[in-house]
Amino acid sequence: MRTKGKRSEKINVVTLGCSKNIFDSEILMAQLKANDFNVEHETEKEDFDTVIINTCGFIDNAKEESINTILQFSEAKEKGWVEKVIVTGCLSERYREELALEIPNVDSWFGTRELPRLLKTLKADYKSELVGERLLTTPVHYAYLKISEGCDRPCSFCAIPLMRGMHKSTPIEQLVDQAKSLAAQGTKELILIAQDSTYYGLDIYKKRNLAELLQRLSEVDGIEWIRLHYAYPAGFPTDVLTEMAQNPKICNYIDIPLQHINDEVLARMRRGTTRDKTDRLLNQMRTVNPDIAIRTTLISGFPGETLDQHNEVVDWVKEMRFDRLGVFSYSHEEKTHAHQYEDDVPEEEKQRRVAEIMAAQEHVSLAANEKRIGATLKVLIDRKESGYFVGRSQYDSPEVDNEVLIPAEDLYLRIGDFADVEITGATAFDLEGKIAG
Repeated sequence: MRTKGKRSEKINVVTLGCSKNIFDSEILMAQLKANDFNVEHETEKEDFDTVIINTCGFIDNAKEESINTILQFSEAKEKGWVEKVIVTGCLSERYREELALEIPNVDSWFGTRELPRLLKTLKADYKSELVGERLLTTPVHYAYLKISEGCDRPCSFCAIPLMRGMHKSTPIEQLVDQAKSLAAQGTKELILIAQDSTYYGLDIYKKRNLAELLQRLSEVDGIEWIRLHYAYPAGFPTDVLTEMAQNPKICNYIDIPLQHINDEVLARMRRGTTRDKTDRLLNQMRTVNPDIAIRTTLISGFPGETLDQHNEVVDWVKEMRFDRLGVFSYSHEEKTHAHQYEDDVPEEEKQRRVAEIMAAQEHVSLAANEKRIGATLKVLIDRKESGYFVGRSQYDSPEVDNEVLIPAEDLYLRIGDFADVEITGATAFDLEGKIAG
């Protein structure tokens, strides 16, 4: 065993799952650094003493990845390569008692709202004066901004309220302060995240206050793009559309997970909407802001989903022509309302349906991208890779959406800068271009 003073301890933070977990890891890392720990995010070096695994427990694949990661580091501890293994996040919140019995090598288990207790285990203090401060894991030019935690929605398939609790908005003043701090570090793009961003403000302002939040954040010097994720369709605050259309800092982009379109399936999902209401909302979005890019997520193979209901989704995807789209196969989650239903669509059939929806979207995406050829787009440069500078337009979010590839030969672009790019080519999921002018 190595001997050392407490503050020479090196901690590796490993993040699994969604952007909300990335945000939480960044908060954790800032607290650790303030307590004089040497902390890194997903380091490839094997010189750390403690690993903290921030887990995901949303669907089967995510749970499996989290468990495999815990087992990997548990084995490393057994071999003496790691001194301490700590697990936090959604999977731990939901299954810690069962997991502690199955994987006794883990030193401590924490849920999603136990940061002070986790720090105490490491003999560190929770520093309340650092609320909102983060150690960014993303490139500094963009950052996630969590505007609320938890969810009050009753969706039958979703375990998020079990893991994250009920909805709680962060006050506008705190979010503006966080945005100013990020801008001072060089952040140019804020990506607003929440379990349900459209519910923002109901608990503390007694009204949906997302539009005002967008407007206030846009006043922060240095912030040039603000991107909206995870909007819920039922009760959508339409003043957000007007703010987006009129405010040049708000990206013409919205991520609105719709999950399905058949009325019977929507009712069993307890989504609080119908096909007619959904179609009218999407049409309103495009009427108020014809330049808007709409991303959605769908669930395939929900209990009782018939082939006809699946085909309705495929036809609707072709008709609605979403700019971006992702599909999950249904995961049968304990303690959710849908768990009472028989999980009667075989996994192989779920995957076939997922592939069919994505094949339909591929044609839609290719046609949309080909229409961009000849246009000049403002592009934020994210990285250099394989002979290309790789960036994104306002219509694309990092990690999940299209990218713009610019040949790097005889060209210098600075990472984190904006460039005007003329689009010269297109595939189904990427654009190619050259510097305009």
